[in-house]
Amino acid sequence: MSGLVERITKGNPPGISVIRSIRGKDWSFKTYRYVVLFVTFIAYTSYHASRKPSSIVKSVLDPKSGIDNATLNSSYLWPVGDVFVKRELDLGRSKGKGWEPFNGKDGTKKLGEIDVAFLACYSIGMYVAGHLGDSLDLRLFLTTGMIGSGVFVALFGMGYFWNIHEFWFYLAMQMGAGLFQATGWPSVVAVIGNWFDKSKRGLIMGVWNAHTSVGNISGSLLAAAVLDYGWGWSFILPGAFIFVTGLIVFFFLPAYPEDVGFPCENAVVAEHSDEETQLGNENEGASMFSHGSVTRKGVGFLGACLIPGVIPFALCLFFSKMVAYTFLYWLPFYLSQTAIGGEYVSVKSAGNLSTLFDVGGIVGGILAGLFSDWFDARATTAASFMSAAIPVMFLYRRFGGVSETLNIFLMFLSGLCVNGPYALITTAVSADLGTHKSLRGDSRALATVTAIIDGTGSLGAALGPLLTGFLSTKGWDAVFIMLSIGALCAVLLLSNLVVTELRGKNYKHRPNVEHNSGGSASQPLLHDER
Repeated sequence: MSGLVERITKGNPPGISVIRSIRGKDWSFKTYRYVVLFVTFIAYTSYHASRKPSSIVKSVLDPKSGIDNATLNSSYLWPVGDVFVKRELDLGRSKGKGWEPFNGKDGTKKLGEIDVAFLACYSIGMYVAGHLGDSLDLRLFLTTGMIGSGVFVALFGMGYFWNIHEFWFYLAMQMGAGLFQATGWPSVVAVIGNWFDKSKRGLIMGVWNAHTSVGNISGSLLAAAVLDYGWGWSFILPGAFIFVTGLIVFFFLPAYPEDVGFPCENAVVAEHSDEETQLGNENEGASMFSHGSVTRKGVGFLGACLIPGVIPFALCLFFSKMVAYTFLYWLPFYLSQTAIGGEYVSVKSAGNLSTLFDVGGIVGGILAGLFSDWFDARATTAASFMSAAIPVMFLYRRFGGVSETLNIFLMFLSGLCVNGPYALITTAVSADLGTHKSLRGDSRALATVTAIIDGTGSLGAALGPLLTGFLSTKGWDAVFIMLSIGALCAVLLLSNLVVTELRGKNYKHRPNVEHNSGGSASQPLLHDER
């Protein structure tokens, strides 16, 4: 009996235990769901916020990139001030000295190398982190990753105050940050998948996935806000943000319903339970916790790959994330290099303006999740959004420089189309496949499946910025052609799944499908096999 109590209480967050003792009673299952949504939202917001400083600081480290540093003190931040602030073309490049080793002839190349190093370590670490997340306590695993990420991000910024000019130092800090950042996505998706069943995931995860764009926006604003005081602060502040948020996760995140006394949402026992009347009762018996956060076994890497749909969606995300992360890392740079309405913008304006792409991403993630729930067609929704992204990106490149208004509109629309399928695949699709019925509810595969899909996507995320660094020297048209080809490949990789979904829906709506002479045995397996 003492062993059972130990297993039950091991995953119980200490902050929630204190609240329970103060209130004298437990929260309802619905309240816990809100807590999980809020804590994981803030957690991954801080992850993305801590990734954004490098794109904002690029122009300060390497003034030859063409972004003006002379106007850094001349404007307030959007949304308080103007989105567009003109750049003094004749003064900016001569005044910025940059930061060794990034201000030499190969400075832009070195900046690209540290981006690739971060993303390469992130993608490699993702495959390991997924299996560890399914094998270890998710709350502790996530906390460790967040604190480690905060330390390495802040150490990169400390290079400014310690006057460090060695390339290996900044490379090592980015690699360390990438490894710790890999703990985040598999963990938070696994936690959400544990608390919400499949029928509610599309819309809920679409809204919840706004943390990606909110993190990019907040990271951009935080980094730009303190840039005047030294570029080191642009890393230290987001690093402190994710460190503190990691402590919040440790104290208040229940990774599994059974950690706070409820049956697991995805376990057989939960199928016939009333979620609103199940209160935290530690004496329910061992059967309720047979799938608990401590005892549930993990699925191997190969076993997760064999789940139907994992490989096609993983390869699709490779190209989808290649497009999305090219915008994430290079959009501020592109905006500073491109005349908008005949004028160039300052470093702050470029960083602030790029956040509108993420605002579009928030809307796109919500719409993609909503449509995929309505039509019960994850692959068709993702392919439709990515198909629309191809002409929208062409229009942005062709007409984005005509006027400020048109640039904002097309950038918003690009973010909507690009981030919609990216958000859907990394959230609802990953959670669906991680709780696939072939697992029979007796294994933990959420984090492993999420890691396989997002890890493969992160390889594309590393490739996109790397190719952009090379292709941008040939002209930005070449970059947008590369992005369009990537989007087309993502659509083609989902084509078989799209055909299967559409065929299944046509079969369901045939008039005689319910009354054929052979009964229901001849009906095809539909979306449950995805």
